[in-house]
Amino acid sequence: MNFNFSFAIEIVPRVLEGIGNTVMIAIISFIGAAALGLFWELLRRSHATIRPVIQFVIDAIRSTPALVQIYFLFFVLPYYGLTLPALLVGSFGLSFYYSGYMSEVFKAGIDAVPAGQSEAAQSLGLSWADMIRFVILPQMLRNVAAPLGAYSISILKSTPLLAVISVPELLGSALDVASDTYRYAEPMFDVGVLFLAMSLVAVAGITQLERRLGLTAPSH
Repeated sequence: MNFNFSFAIEIVPRVLEGIGNTVMIAIISFIGAAALGLFWELLRRSHATIRPVIQFVIDAIRSTPALVQIYFLFFVLPYYGLTLPALLVGSFGLSFYYSGYMSEVFKAGIDAVPAGQSEAAQSLGLSWADMIRFVILPQMLRNVAAPLGAYSISILKSTPLLAVISVPELLGSALDVASDTYRYAEPMFDVGVLFLAMSLVAVAGITQLERRLGLTAPSH
């Protein structure tokens, strides 16, 4: 069966039915991963006694495949009485998985803040929480903007994993078209082009943000 470009264009509206969920999941998962990743890192720094435990949790998150974690949340947790909607499970699964990576981003961002800033805050009598809130975090955010932007694109490209638990995102919509028409090449082609377009838009936005933050030199 030859590739039919006209058919690929014809089915675009049906494939696009899942783009809203794809974008929503990517945004929710990014926010969740960033919040949870920052939580892991602050918890890891809060007390030396729990640092090895938190480090083990972070390593465990990063060392297991995202798909396995999503399957676990969706298929195993119901055995223990916790059944959640597929979209919620998928969003939390991606947030949880990428939080392990983002915790390392925040670690590097905090480590990049000059030690003298913390010492000055302590000498002024600021508590640990106030030092993190008013001194460390504002400076750290500039350091982590670029890597967080890169992970936002990775999260976007990971949303097709949720098709395995029947979340109606882009790949799920494409698979529905394929199952109805018995043609897979064209729906997959459409999904690839759409993700390429979204990724390029995201890259352009991140590049613009980096320029505003003074992280890259403007092109001439």
